[in-house]
Amino acid sequence: MQIGSLTLPNKTVLAPLAGITNLPFRLLAKAAGCGLVCSEMISANGLVYQSSKTEQMLDTAPEEKPLSVQIFGSDPGILAEAAAIVESKGADIVDINFGCSVRKVVKTGSGVALMKNPDRAKALLTAVRKAIHIPLTIKIRSGWDASGRDACNIARIAQDCGVDAIAVHPRTAGQQFRGRADWSIIAAVKKKVGISVIGNGDVSSARDALKMFEETGCDAIMIGRKAIGDPVIFTRVLAGLNGAEPVREDLNHRFDMMNHYFKASVEFIGEETACRMMRSRLGWFTRGMRNSSKFRESIKHLSSMEEGLELIRNYRNSLSE
Repeated sequence: MQIGSLTLPNKTVLAPLAGITNLPFRLLAKAAGCGLVCSEMISANGLVYQSSKTEQMLDTAPEEKPLSVQIFGSDPGILAEAAAIVESKGADIVDINFGCSVRKVVKTGSGVALMKNPDRAKALLTAVRKAIHIPLTIKIRSGWDASGRDACNIARIAQDCGVDAIAVHPRTAGQQFRGRADWSIIAAVKKKVGISVIGNGDVSSARDALKMFEETGCDAIMIGRKAIGDPVIFTRVLAGLNGAEPVREDLNHRFDMMNHYFKASVEFIGEETACRMMRSRLGWFTRGMRNSSKFRESIKHLSSMEEGLELIRNYRNSLSE
């Protein structure tokens, strides 16, 4: 899989997920075989005006390479400066968000708002392309209606501006994450451009991934929500794409991931903040397990890593009884 000058090890991509795809989570996805991991959405303004909290979001590690960093904003000059900062911090790809439909983002002219402002989109992408040497990508939606016209229009503009790949999440701005993703729009975009197209939306299994490739002709598969609590989805998809035997669920491995994620989060953001975060996130990994509701209840007031690791251990032991 090629994105500009960058060769990916395989055709799987972790979607940028706000508040989720920080360094500890990306390392889980990478360990599961993901070919390209993406940061959570980062404010271009925050980077340019040197917000320490925003700058921390650029922290990376050699084990997660290659890394795509997604930024958002609406001012071409600010986006260009932020993209240069991202490149200087070691990212392998700069990605521009054209898909976020959260109101506070849209009202600034950012995210999916750019899909109904082609002139602004062109100016923004032209400025960013001139500011960096690494590959440039964008992530878009269907647009503001279900026709896909916005997606095809922005895709052509992006290609003309030197963008190297486009990720397409074929839901409208109004849908957000509701309803079914219309994969035919991915296929339509693929027919309109000669650059790589990454399909995103409703891939929950290896079978889904194979079906998306067949129906859309996309060059890679991007997985987001299904990876939350189940990064091993990348291992299963890769096995399916390679014609290998299905990967069996390994309970010990799932609990090892929980421990690793917890410890890495403490190291990355500190024990107090990590514990507050883990009160909800550890529960992601136990969906569908016996007595998972009791475990989720037990971690609601988690206050130390030692306590958390003990609760994980006790829950694992209870499943063997």
